[in-house]
Amino acid sequence: MILLQILILVIGFIILVKGADLFVDSASSLAQNFHISKMLIALTIVSFGTSAPEFAVSIKSLLSGNADILLGNVIGSNILNILLILGVSSCIHSLTVKNSTVKKELPITILITTLFIVLISDKWLTNTQTNLLTRADGITILLFFSIFIYYLFTVMKKKVDSSLEDEKPKYGLSKSIIFTVVGIICLILGSNAVVDSASSIAKIIGVSERVISLTIIALGTSLPELVTSVVATKKKEYDIAIGNVVGSNIFNIGIVVGLPIALFGGIASVGFTYVDLLALFVSTLTLFFFCFRDYKISRKEGIAFLVMFLTYYSFLLIK
Repeated sequence: MILLQILILVIGFIILVKGADLFVDSASSLAQNFHISKMLIALTIVSFGTSAPEFAVSIKSLLSGNADILLGNVIGSNILNILLILGVSSCIHSLTVKNSTVKKELPITILITTLFIVLISDKWLTNTQTNLLTRADGITILLFFSIFIYYLFTVMKKKVDSSLEDEKPKYGLSKSIIFTVVGIICLILGSNAVVDSASSIAKIIGVSERVISLTIIALGTSLPELVTSVVATKKKEYDIAIGNVVGSNIFNIGIVVGLPIALFGGIASVGFTYVDLLALFVSTLTLFFFCFRDYKISRKEGIAFLVMFLTYYSFLLIK
C-alpha cells in the first residue's frame, strides 16, 4: 500500500515539473503576444491557475464540514508561498522586485492578510471558545478582494509594456493559450496526486489531521506555486516568480476562503493557534520590508526566509 502511494507521489512530481516548465514558457509568451507586463500575467493567470488546488481543497473540505482543513490549508499555503517558495527561488538567484509591486501589490497583500487574521481571531479578540468566520465575514473578504481586481483592471487598461515589443515570443498566441491551459491541468493533476498520496502515507503513519493540513496538504497545494516560481527563476522570469506568490496569497484569502464562506455560510474552527496566524503576519511583513529596502530579495534574505520556515515547522511538528 505504501509503495503504491510512493509511486503515485513520484509520478505526481514529474507531472508537476513538466507542467510548470510548459506553464512558465506559455505565460511569458502570452505577455509578449499581448505586449503587457509579465507581472500582470503572473498576478492573474499564473497565480489564479496555481491556486486552483487550494480552491478545490477549500470546496471539498467545506462541503464535508471540515473547517480545520480549509483554514489550515490557506494559512499554511500562504506561509509556505513566502518562506519556502521565495526562499528557495531567491537562493537560486536574487529576485528583482519592481517599484509597482513594492508600492501597490504588496500593500494590498498586507491589507487582505491583516483583515483575514482579524476576522478569524474571535477566540483571542472576544474570548469566545472558537474562531468563527461568518457569511458576513466572507462577503467582507470578497469586497476587499474586489479592490485587488479593480487595481488589476486599471493596470490592464493603461499599461502596455513596450519593452516586450522587441522580444520574440517562444509560442504564437494560439499555442500560448493552449499550452497555458495544458500547463495548468498538469499542475493540478500533479499536485492532486502528490497531496492524496502524501496524506494517505501520513494517515498510515498516524499523523494528526491538523498537522496534515498545515504541512502536507498546504505544501502539496503550494507545489504548483513552488515549482512554477523555481522554474521561472531559473529562466530569469523574476516577475513571474514573485507575482505568482503575491497573487496566489491574495487569491487564497479572497477566493479560496471568502467565496465559499459567502456562498455556503460561516464556519467555526479550533484547529489552529495564534502562532500560526503570527507566522502568517510576520512572513507577509518581512516580505514587504525585504522588498522595500532595495527592491530585491537577495540570497541572504532567501536564507532568512528558509530559516523562518524551518523554525515555524519545527515548532509545529514538535508541538
